Amino acid sequence: MARRLWVLSVLLVLLGLMGRSPAAQQFPAGYVDPRPVLEAARKAIGNDTLKCVTISGTAYNGAVGQARLSDKGVDWPRIDALANYTRTMNWDAKTMKEEFDRKPGLNPAMWKYGIGWIDGAPLQQNAHQTFMLNGNYGWYMDGPAGKPTPVPPEIAEIWPVELYLNPHGFLKAAQMPGANPKAIWRWELGEMGRDGPETVPEKMTVVSITVNGKYRVDATINKEHMLQRIHTWVPNPVLGDMNYEHEFTNASYVDAGGGVKFPTGWHSHEGWDDNFQSQAVSAGHNAFGGTMKDIKPNVCADPVTVPDAVRQATFPVRVETQKLADGVYLLGGASHNSVAVEFKDFVAVVEAPLNEQRSLAVIEEVVKLIPNKPIRFIVNTHQHFDHLGGLRTYMHIGATIITQWLNYTFYTHDVLNYAPRTLQPDMISLWPPTELAEGYQYETVRENYVLTDGTRNMNIHYVNPLQHADGMLMAYLPKEKLVIEADVVDTDRPLPATPTNDMTSFYKAAQMLKLDVSQIVPIHGKPIPWTDFLKAMGPAVKAH
Repeated sequence: MARRLWVLSVLLVLLGLMGRSPAAQQFPAGYVDPRPVLEAARKAIGNDTLKCVTISGTAYNGAVGQARLSDKGVDWPRIDALANYTRTMNWDAKTMKEEFDRKPGLNPAMWKYGIGWIDGAPLQQNAHQTFMLNGNYGWYMDGPAGKPTPVPPEIAEIWPVELYLNPHGFLKAAQMPGANPKAIWRWELGEMGRDGPETVPEKMTVVSITVNGKYRVDATINKEHMLQRIHTWVPNPVLGDMNYEHEFTNASYVDAGGGVKFPTGWHSHEGWDDNFQSQAVSAGHNAFGGTMKDIKPNVCADPVTVPDAVRQATFPVRVETQKLADGVYLLGGASHNSVAVEFKDFVAVVEAPLNEQRSLAVIEEVVKLIPNKPIRFIVNTHQHFDHLGGLRTYMHIGATIITQWLNYTFYTHDVLNYAPRTLQPDMISLWPPTELAEGYQYETVRENYVLTDGTRNMNIHYVNPLQHADGMLMAYLPKEKLVIEADVVDTDRPLPATPTNDMTSFYKAAQMLKLDVSQIVPIHGKPIPWTDFLKAMGPAVKAH
């Protein structure tokens, strides 16, 4: 009897507990429940009814990492307008297709999220460009009938994140397994054009999710349940974890039909806003923007099928060596060259382009060619990202950086620093050397500098004025009559019919310095005789 009464009591207690409403989930101070915030946003913009979208309009892109001077200005230089811009995003299929027309002559990756140069890719030959994504496979086509060209994994893995850096994509990603949404609140200045000139504070909710198991993506949501800013970080060889974000104003949201609201105004930042140079020295952050005048909900276009050539592609790092003179080697096999010069007790390398992977391969080749001598110096021609992506690698193995003094502040503040690199760790971030704090790893050049062992000289000269970049150095080997330069005389493409202003400045510098040149050794392309350059200069030679 007693046992029956005990069992009955337990049942009554359980039934009583089941009848109670569950206690509200507790969040730490400053945090809020993300679920009602996300649900209200989904309803406000009709997220559940949108499976895919095609947007069209006019856009622009900036040359991320290609500022003329590293510590002046705010925006990245504008490359060109992107005419006939169209993007289709299909979240169910995890595919994206982007098409536009742009002036030829650029590297295909130059506009694409600012996340790296596609090494070895031929320069754009046609105006019409197509970029495709399916899962983790990315590729592009140059021209309407261009051959599908695969994109390296370190670049392609970032493209899927773009699927979720828009209001509908973010809200869909927030419902995926592993998203683990968290939310906080904060006061922000009001949106331009709605509450005045960004002066009226407004309480916002910021929801953070994890995308693809690696990327943390944040969305700022206002009181009307509109997503205003969607932000993440992407790996960059120069800046490390680089700020990347899209911004949308309330006024840009339009009713696209079927209860779907979608923003027509797109504005993207890559790198921090440097109006006051408080967070970074690197010039520029406005990288992409446009007005999407035509929004087509649930228009998915053709399926984006991965070509076999893309699925089976491999990306070996090739270093092809050409001996230019005794102890002088061109290290090519990619879109960018390096040049190794042997001295009595050390080696100097001119240029550390692209990234750590490329630099490590070049360093290994230098060790084979010139064993038992330290790479004591790395000569950096200028501060464009594709030309300094390996500086950290050379610094880590003990090389002193020779660069023009205008680049020093940017390099010490933004590039060679102790900032953790969580997305794509490199050697310095994993094994930080004390030299980063000591500051003795630089030799800055104002006008001229000489490396010598008493027998061989390398004369390093400042080239100015240039439209392409300020802070540009060239290296001259007087005994071998070789001049090593970057981005002024590029032989990976035909020399222009009319010499550029920069070619004229380069020629005038050589004349003023009385350089006796036999060959030009470019960072892009193969060496050419000086006489070929003079032919390209044409009448300009006589004029100077």
